[in-house]
Amino acid sequence: MASSGSGYDLSSATFSPDGRIFQVEYAGKAVENAGTVIGIHASDGVVLGVLKPLYHKMVVPTTASYKRIHTVDVHAGVATTGFLPDARVLVGRAQEEASDWQEQYGTKIPPHVLCERLGHYVHYFTLHGALRPFGASCVLAGYDQAETKECGLYMVEPSGSVYKYYGVATGKGKQIAKTELEKLNLHKESTSIDLKQAVKHVAKILVLLHKENKDTEGKPMELELSWISQETNWKHLPVPKQTVDDAKQWAIAQLAEEEEDDDDDDGEEEEETAAMEE
Repeated sequence: MASSGSGYDLSSATFSPDGRIFQVEYAGKAVENAGTVIGIHASDGVVLGVLKPLYHKMVVPTTASYKRIHTVDVHAGVATTGFLPDARVLVGRAQEEASDWQEQYGTKIPPHVLCERLGHYVHYFTLHGALRPFGASCVLAGYDQAETKECGLYMVEPSGSVYKYYGVATGKGKQIAKTELEKLNLHKESTSIDLKQAVKHVAKILVLLHKENKDTEGKPMELELSWISQETNWKHLPVPKQTVDDAKQWAIAQLAEEEEDDDDDDGEEEEETAAMEE
């Protein structure tokens, strides 16, 4: 009974006998079935990327509901996925927190403080039976102007948990994306990549996920990317369209080359097996 959630999933304020809150888990499922968000902390900045399949050709891509990456403040941006109306509320809350901090202290809010405050707000909605958890996740990138003078990459989960990352992925296909991110060894200084390389790798992972997803395979797609670096004067800005297009073409070429190599390897293995049988 407990494992099915029956009787224990009517309220986010109720624990099941094995210590689970099913409403929070359901919110996580809403995120897992939504668009993919990827963030990479490069050696000289942070890149955010979102895969936006065009499910309907009559949708105008520039509408607010279709936008997935938002500027919270001059020095911080957030990429969202999940139930988009919930995500817009979280973006608005983050903007309010940044504005209140600026008004009260006269400085830009540090990224880790912004994420912690947003996490507290999300967690509050898991504590009361009259509320429901947010079915959205936020990946936030920001630059700390006051203390560390460094960029940071964070994610706020539907439970309210906040973590700092070298590279992060959430949404549909996050396991494949995490595997690709782990191959980059972003946590090692010896294998760190710069911002332009990060843009290419984000595009490559998103294109790969688009091909792997049977629901979107063959359909048009749009990549939405933003970055923060010294080149942008530590401001959160969208990646120029030409740079995104170049990264997308590079990603397509790289994936095609890898597929050819895999086919060649399979062919050699088959020949070796046939020779051994003879």
